[in-house]
Amino acid sequence: MSRDAVLELIDATVIRNDVRALDRLSLIIPAGQHTAIMGPNGAGKSALMQLVTFQDRPVAHDDGSPALRVFGRDNWHVFELRPLLGVVSGDLHHRFVNGNSWGRIRAIDAVLSGFFGMYGLTPPGAVTPAMRADARTALDRMDAAHLAARFLDEMSTGEVRRVLVARALVTTPVALLLDEPATGLDLAARHRLVRLMNRVAEDGTTLILVTQQVEEIVPAISHIVFLKRGRVLRQGPRAEVLTGPHLSELFDMPVTLSSAAGYLQAAPA
Repeated sequence: MSRDAVLELIDATVIRNDVRALDRLSLIIPAGQHTAIMGPNGAGKSALMQLVTFQDRPVAHDDGSPALRVFGRDNWHVFELRPLLGVVSGDLHHRFVNGNSWGRIRAIDAVLSGFFGMYGLTPPGAVTPAMRADARTALDRMDAAHLAARFLDEMSTGEVRRVLVARALVTTPVALLLDEPATGLDLAARHRLVRLMNRVAEDGTTLILVTQQVEEIVPAISHIVFLKRGRVLRQGPRAEVLTGPHLSELFDMPVTLSSAAGYLQAAPA
């Protein structure tokens, strides 16, 4: 296994309710390779997310070899991993906007909490002036500097999503893992977010996008992985994998694919 890889899965299996959510999945994502992992509902995307963030573990190999490594290691304390791997998911959005019990959160405090792996709170006296400067820089990268003093529950879904990406970027991670980042966004908000995601990738952060929406695949993404029923159906360079016939195979329906300036749109044929 390579020490230069962000993510390595070697014959990784995850079993849930006697069903193989992931079935001997092998996948390597090198640092610097912007990758989209696509699949329909039930493909294993959620199981993969939980593996990468160490919320779950794969079935152990008989020979004791690791089935999963992130940044070359098969075991991480989550607080060690967070500065290296920024994560944004629908669950994170829910935690900040709907599921917290500590009161309303301003955007700047949400971003600062990323330094400590917390959900909106920071340890008393722990925030430094340098952290505050970095938090404002991260907000600015996501065109959200003007939102710093606003409460998250006063924002649109698109604004909240940009703040949460800023939170993931505040530690200057090696890689950014985005799970269905444009879910729930209207056309304008999605358009803005995917262009900002592309800018992040062009700036050098390895982008790993987990999605079922072709429209989220930004021009910077060069490698595509198709998941289906817990296995890799296809993987390879974008131009070879991301085609109408291959999408039709993935989603079990005829699909047409169009492109404008590197941004994609899929529709039923």
